[in-house]
Amino acid sequence: MHIVHVFVHVKPGHEADFERATLENAQASLTEPGVARFDVIRQQEDPARFVLVEVYRSPDAAAAHKETPHYARWRDTVAAWMAEPRSSVKYVNLHPDDAGW
Repeated sequence: MHIVHVFVHVKPGHEADFERATLENAQASLTEPGVARFDVIRQQEDPARFVLVEVYRSPDAAAAHKETPHYARWRDTVAAWMAEPRSSVKYVNLHPDDAGW
């Protein structure tokens, strides 16, 4: 699995708009064959901070996601609402079965 955590800080007053647009993108993303999971998480202590947890079946699936119309629509819609550029960290899934135990 190819896992991406996207960290987003939204400008005050745009939290609800960002949440709505991002949940729409997440729902559409879940219809992609290469997407295993797409979670939208909002920080309790600072509701202007979000994390998108995107789980893809492969790095190619992550690249394909960025070519979809719903991703482009989301990217363009939320751009003006960002308090700072979003950042991401990529991970791989570790599983005990893969460790040879």
